[in-house]
Amino acid sequence: MRIKLDRFLVSEAFVSFFYRLILFYSWTFRLKIENDQDWMDYRRNGGVVLLCTWHQQFFSAVRPFKNYKTFNPSIMISQSRDGEIVAKMAVRNGWNPVRGSSSKGGMGALKKMIALLKEKKLAVHIVDGPRGPSGIVKAGTIRLAHAADAVIVPFSVSAEKAWYFNSWDKFILPKPFSKVFLRFGEMIKFDRVKDREIIERQRLRLEEVMLPALTLSLNK
Repeated sequence: MRIKLDRFLVSEAFVSFFYRLILFYSWTFRLKIENDQDWMDYRRNGGVVLLCTWHQQFFSAVRPFKNYKTFNPSIMISQSRDGEIVAKMAVRNGWNPVRGSSSKGGMGALKKMIALLKEKKLAVHIVDGPRGPSGIVKAGTIRLAHAADAVIVPFSVSAEKAWYFNSWDKFILPKPFSKVFLRFGEMIKFDRVKDREIIERQRLRLEEVMLPALTLSLNK
Protein backbone atom coordinates (compact mmCIF):
# COMPACT_ATOMS: atom_id res chain seq x y z
CA MET A 1 0.00 0.00 0.00
CA ARG A 2 2.84 2.40 0.92
CA ILE A 3 4.64 1.64 -2.34
CA LYS A 4 1.50 2.41 -4.35
CA LEU A 5 1.05 5.69 -2.46
CA ASP A 6 4.68 6.68 -3.09
CA ARG A 7 4.29 5.95 -6.80
CA PHE A 8 1.11 8.00 -6.97
CA LEU A 9 2.69 10.98 -5.19
CA VAL A 10 5.55 11.15 -7.71
CA SER A 11 3.34 10.44 -10.74
CA GLU A 12 3.14 13.07 -13.46
CA ALA A 13 -0.62 13.37 -12.95
CA PHE A 14 -0.34 14.15 -9.23
CA VAL A 15 2.65 16.47 -9.62
CA SER A 16 0.88 18.39 -12.38
CA PHE A 17 -2.23 18.78 -10.20
CA PHE A 18 -0.19 19.78 -7.14
CA TYR A 19 1.87 22.30 -9.11
CA ARG A 20 -1.24 23.95 -10.53
CA LEU A 21 -2.76 24.03 -7.04
CA ILE A 22 0.33 25.82 -5.70
CA LEU A 23 0.21 28.36 -8.51
CA PHE A 24 -3.50 28.96 -7.94
CA TYR A 25 -2.97 29.36 -4.20
CA SER A 26 0.01 31.69 -4.77
CA TRP A 27 -2.03 33.92 -7.07
CA THR A 28 -4.07 34.93 -4.00
CA PHE A 29 -1.00 36.61 -2.49
CA ARG A 30 -0.65 40.36 -2.78
CA LEU A 31 2.94 40.00 -3.86
CA LYS A 32 5.59 42.71 -3.96
CA ILE A 33 9.07 42.02 -5.37
CA GLU A 34 11.85 44.30 -4.21
CA ASN A 35 15.35 44.95 -5.58
CA ASP A 36 15.64 42.34 -8.34
CA GLN A 37 16.77 44.77 -11.06
CA ASP A 38 20.44 45.07 -10.05
CA TRP A 39 21.23 41.38 -10.09
CA MET A 40 19.24 40.83 -13.32
CA ASP A 41 21.23 43.60 -15.04
CA TYR A 42 24.44 42.02 -13.72
CA ARG A 43 23.37 38.63 -15.10
CA ARG A 44 22.39 40.09 -18.48
CA ASN A 45 25.82 41.72 -18.71
CA GLY A 46 27.55 38.36 -18.30
CA GLY A 47 27.87 38.14 -14.54
CA VAL A 48 27.20 34.93 -12.61
CA VAL A 49 24.55 35.09 -9.87
CA LEU A 50 23.79 32.67 -7.04
CA LEU A 51 20.45 33.44 -5.35
CA CYS A 52 20.33 32.15 -1.78
CA THR A 53 17.53 31.70 0.74
CA TRP A 54 16.49 29.65 3.77
CA HIS A 55 14.54 26.38 3.41
CA GLN A 56 11.75 27.94 5.48
CA GLN A 57 10.92 30.49 2.81
CA PHE A 58 11.19 28.89 -0.65
CA PHE A 59 7.46 28.07 -1.08
CA SER A 60 6.41 31.67 -1.59
CA ALA A 61 9.04 32.10 -4.31
CA VAL A 62 7.63 29.39 -6.60
CA ARG A 63 5.26 31.62 -8.57
CA PRO A 64 7.41 34.77 -8.80
CA PHE A 65 10.43 32.72 -9.87
CA LYS A 66 8.59 31.88 -13.07
CA ASN A 67 9.56 35.47 -14.00
CA TYR A 68 13.18 34.34 -14.25
CA LYS A 69 12.67 31.12 -16.20
CA THR A 70 14.24 32.61 -19.33
CA PHE A 71 17.56 32.37 -17.47
CA ASN A 72 16.93 28.61 -16.96
CA PRO A 73 18.40 28.59 -13.42
CA SER A 74 19.47 25.44 -11.61
CA ILE A 75 18.56 24.40 -8.07
CA MET A 76 19.84 21.57 -5.85
CA ILE A 77 17.08 19.28 -4.57
CA SER A 78 17.42 16.25 -2.31
CA GLN A 79 17.07 12.67 -3.55
CA SER A 80 14.15 11.94 -1.23
CA ARG A 81 10.58 11.23 -2.36
CA ASP A 82 9.58 14.75 -1.43
CA GLY A 83 12.57 15.95 -3.43
CA GLU A 84 11.29 14.02 -6.45
CA ILE A 85 8.00 15.91 -6.27
CA VAL A 86 9.78 19.26 -5.89
CA ALA A 87 12.16 18.44 -8.75
CA LYS A 88 9.30 17.72 -11.14
CA MET A 89 7.63 20.96 -10.16
CA ALA A 90 10.91 22.80 -10.67
CA VAL A 91 11.04 21.58 -14.28
CA ARG A 92 7.53 22.94 -14.81
CA ASN A 93 8.73 26.25 -13.41
CA GLY A 94 11.58 26.49 -15.91
CA TRP A 95 14.37 25.46 -13.53
CA ASN A 96 17.07 22.78 -13.84
CA PRO A 97 16.82 20.48 -10.79
CA VAL A 98 20.08 18.90 -9.64
CA ARG A 99 19.47 15.94 -7.34
CA GLY A 100 21.58 15.66 -4.23
CA SER A 101 22.18 17.13 -0.78
CA SER A 102 24.79 17.25 1.96
CA SER A 103 23.50 13.92 3.28
CA LYS A 104 23.30 12.04 -0.04
CA GLY A 105 24.90 12.58 -3.43
CA GLY A 106 26.25 15.94 -2.38
CA MET A 107 29.62 15.98 -4.13
CA GLY A 108 28.26 14.93 -7.51
CA ALA A 109 25.38 17.38 -7.22
CA LEU A 110 27.75 20.21 -6.28
CA LYS A 111 29.91 19.53 -9.35
CA LYS A 112 26.86 19.57 -11.60
CA MET A 113 25.58 22.76 -9.96
CA ILE A 114 28.94 24.42 -10.61
CA ALA A 115 28.86 23.39 -14.28
CA LEU A 116 25.29 24.62 -14.77
CA LEU A 117 25.94 27.85 -12.90
CA LYS A 118 28.91 28.60 -15.13
CA GLU A 119 26.82 27.83 -18.23
CA LYS A 120 23.48 29.47 -17.34
CA LYS A 121 24.95 32.12 -15.01
CA LEU A 122 22.07 31.80 -12.55
CA ALA A 123 21.23 29.31 -9.82
CA VAL A 124 19.09 29.16 -6.70
CA HIS A 125 20.48 27.60 -3.53
CA ILE A 126 18.86 26.66 -0.20
CA VAL A 127 21.64 27.53 2.23
CA ASP A 128 20.55 25.31 5.15
CA GLY A 129 19.74 22.30 2.95
CA PRO A 130 16.76 19.95 3.21
CA ARG A 131 17.32 19.01 6.86
CA GLY A 132 19.00 21.93 8.57
CA PRO A 133 19.89 22.85 11.17
CA SER A 134 17.94 26.05 10.73
CA GLY A 135 19.92 29.25 10.67
CA ILE A 136 23.21 27.61 9.66
CA VAL A 137 24.60 28.36 6.20
CA LYS A 138 26.27 25.24 4.84
CA ALA A 139 29.83 25.58 3.55
CA GLY A 140 28.82 24.25 0.13
CA THR A 141 27.21 27.63 -0.59
CA ILE A 142 30.60 29.36 -0.43
CA ARG A 143 32.35 26.61 -2.42
CA LEU A 144 29.69 26.88 -5.14
CA ALA A 145 30.10 30.65 -5.40
CA HIS A 146 33.90 30.38 -5.46
CA ALA A 147 33.98 27.70 -8.16
CA ALA A 148 31.61 29.57 -10.50
CA ASP A 149 33.05 33.03 -9.71
CA ALA A 150 29.53 34.09 -8.73
CA VAL A 151 28.11 36.91 -6.67
CA ILE A 152 25.76 35.80 -3.92
CA VAL A 153 22.38 37.52 -3.71
CA PRO A 154 20.44 36.62 -0.54
CA PHE A 155 16.68 36.79 -0.80
CA SER A 156 13.95 36.44 1.77
CA VAL A 157 10.19 36.11 1.95
CA SER A 158 7.92 37.55 4.60
CA ALA A 159 4.15 37.59 4.87
CA GLU A 160 1.76 39.90 6.64
CA LYS A 161 -0.21 36.84 7.77
CA ALA A 162 1.10 33.28 7.66
CA TRP A 163 1.00 29.84 9.19
CA TYR A 164 4.23 28.36 10.57
CA PHE A 165 4.62 24.60 10.46
CA ASN A 166 5.87 22.61 13.44
CA SER A 167 8.93 21.54 11.49
CA TRP A 168 12.69 21.94 11.95
CA ASP A 169 12.64 25.12 9.83
CA LYS A 170 9.26 26.56 10.93
CA PHE A 171 8.17 26.41 7.28
CA ILE A 172 6.16 29.46 6.17
CA LEU A 173 2.82 29.21 4.40
CA PRO A 174 1.36 32.68 3.76
CA LYS A 175 -2.37 32.89 4.34
CA PRO A 176 -4.61 33.56 1.31
CA PHE A 177 -4.79 37.22 0.26
CA SER A 178 -1.95 38.15 2.60
CA LYS A 179 0.65 40.73 1.61
CA VAL A 180 3.82 38.84 0.69
CA PHE A 181 7.21 40.48 0.21
CA LEU A 182 10.01 38.91 -1.84
CA ARG A 183 13.13 40.93 -1.08
CA PHE A 184 16.50 40.57 -2.78
CA GLY A 185 19.55 41.79 -0.92
CA GLU A 186 22.71 43.40 -2.25
CA MET A 187 25.19 41.42 -4.32
CA ILE A 188 28.01 39.91 -2.24
CA LYS A 189 31.30 38.87 -3.86
CA PHE A 190 33.72 36.78 -1.83
CA ASP A 191 37.36 36.40 -2.88
CA ARG A 192 38.18 32.89 -4.03
CA VAL A 193 40.61 31.50 -1.50
CA LYS A 194 41.86 28.14 -0.26
CA ASP A 195 42.47 29.09 3.35
CA ARG A 196 39.84 27.27 5.44
CA GLU A 197 39.76 29.94 8.10
CA ILE A 198 38.98 32.65 5.54
CA ILE A 199 36.31 30.44 3.93
CA GLU A 200 34.74 29.95 7.35
CA ARG A 201 34.75 33.71 7.94
CA GLN A 202 33.00 34.18 4.59
CA ARG A 203 30.42 31.57 5.54
CA LEU A 204 29.79 33.29 8.86
CA ARG A 205 29.53 36.65 7.12
CA LEU A 206 26.83 35.34 4.77
CA GLU A 207 25.05 33.78 7.73
CA GLU A 208 25.17 37.12 9.55
CA VAL A 209 23.66 38.89 6.54
CA MET A 210 20.87 36.35 6.10
CA LEU A 211 19.88 35.62 9.70
CA PRO A 212 17.80 38.76 10.34
CA ALA A 213 15.24 37.70 7.71
CA LEU A 214 14.96 34.27 9.31
CA THR A 215 14.70 35.70 12.82
CA LEU A 216 12.02 38.14 11.68
CA SER A 217 9.98 35.27 10.27
CA LEU A 218 10.33 33.14 13.39
CA ASN A 219 9.35 36.02 15.66
CA LYS A 220 6.21 37.09 13.77
